[in-house]
Amino acid sequence: MRRAYAAHRVPVGRVSVTPTAEQLLAIADDELILGWRDSEWTGIAPFLEEDVAFSSIAQNEIGHARALYELAARELGTTADELAFDRAPQEYRCAPLVELRLPDWADTIARHWLYELADELRLQVLKTSDDRDVAGLAEKIDREEAYHRIHAQMWADRLAGEPRFEAAVERLWPAALAALPEDLRARLAERVGRDVARGPQPGALARGNHTAELPELWEEMTMVRRSVPGAAW
Repeated sequence: MRRAYAAHRVPVGRVSVTPTAEQLLAIADDELILGWRDSEWTGIAPFLEEDVAFSSIAQNEIGHARALYELAARELGTTADELAFDRAPQEYRCAPLVELRLPDWADTIARHWLYELADELRLQVLKTSDDRDVAGLAEKIDREEAYHRIHAQMWADRLAGEPRFEAAVERLWPAALAALPEDLRARLAERVGRDVARGPQPGALARGNHTAELPELWEEMTMVRRSVPGAAW
């Protein structure tokens, strides 16, 4: 039987959050959830090299999430672990794009490529932040994400024209646009060669709305921490 979501201790969804903390939480949640999804390819990727690559990418994403949570936690008076694991599923700010469990390799590569392109755009914005800690962390993350982008582009080039991959990009494109604020969407559309008008409509794809797959992932992700409520990890 699933545990009640009310056991979480960080009700940030019901308190005032500054724009900076809101932005950091959204990106951290994306990185955390995508890291868990990428880790699902460990042991079952189509090539041994991709087992290693996706495991490494997953670890990086989760590490980036932790660093972002730590900055947000300073403003919110909490800790990175509490932000990552003690909120209820509906309190996460992640985009629906990262929540999807994609057991097909073409779908996973399509998301990987679209997400890395989008993530680069928002990191460019963070690097210009007046907050030196935020700008510095964005610089560090961007240097590490460069390898993710190289990996994603390599696979996108390799699969270009392959019907399953092209169909996956087309299907995931609205969700990829929805992961970015509106002022960055035209730039992503230019990079991907897609029409921004085919972007998200109000509703399910908007950040803050969640797929039915998030609660199941949350159960797995927080299982150990919830096993001994109040324990220090």
